[in-house]
Amino acid sequence: MRRMWPEEFNSILDGAEEVTLELPAVEHEDGTRSEAVSRKALKVCIPMEDYERIWPLAEMRYRLDGRMAGKAITLITTSPHYHRWHPADGGSVDNVSESGRHYTTKYIVVHFLLDDVRETAAA
Repeated sequence: MRRMWPEEFNSILDGAEEVTLELPAVEHEDGTRSEAVSRKALKVCIPMEDYERIWPLAEMRYRLDGRMAGKAITLITTSPHYHRWHPADGGSVDNVSESGRHYTTKYIVVHFLLDDVRETAAA
């Protein structure tokens, strides 16, 4: 099934930074060794409230539209392979509203695996 990224969350990806996740080779208990893996990803620092809104979309693959058409993303949250890139504290920023009230916005750093899903058509 092809799931499209919900339009209401497009702004979350606006400031995304394209990065490469490096997974080192691992030696297993039985003596076998897995190869090192590199994966493209999007790194995003978003307000905690936005993260809570996209949490239900975690670990599922979504195709993108617009400037990222032909790409698909998967929010990393619990995969043991990508433990270092699970959501992490992004800090907080203190602000003052127009009414003069002080408030703090907490941020979280998340990673989305980024895949190329362009389909070729026979000519």
